[in-house]
Amino acid sequence: MKYLSVVLVIACSSLPCLAQYSDQYSACDKKANTQFAMDKCASEEAARVDKQRENIYEELLSKAESQPEAVAKIKAAETAWITYRAAYIEAMWPAENKQAEYGTIYPMQADLLWAKLTQRHITDLKELLAGDLSLSLSTE
Repeated sequence: MKYLSVVLVIACSSLPCLAQYSDQYSACDKKANTQFAMDKCASEEAARVDKQRENIYEELLSKAESQPEAVAKIKAAETAWITYRAAYIEAMWPAENKQAEYGTIYPMQADLLWAKLTQRHITDLKELLAGDLSLSLSTE
């Protein structure tokens, strides 16, 4: 039993365990019966979540358009976050030949982590959009 607990902890530390995924992903994953199909479901989930991020980001830029300084800072923050997301995923699976080192499950794991990180970032963008960081029309 102790061995099983250690295996589960290790597995969950390398997978985006217990993450909240969309209903579309859950439905796709239920039907997937090959690794290729599971990879496709994960890739679609990553693309779906990234599209949500892009939409919220564009809405945020639109809200801030009258403040060039704010727009520049939002763009810089988004560029830095995109770089961070890529670096984080690389740090998680640093091997040069990922398929050989991590196996056929790697593409699915990477896409699900991509989606998980992006979903977290969407929360941040929504906070900015809600006005938590003074995006009012007033000038200083």
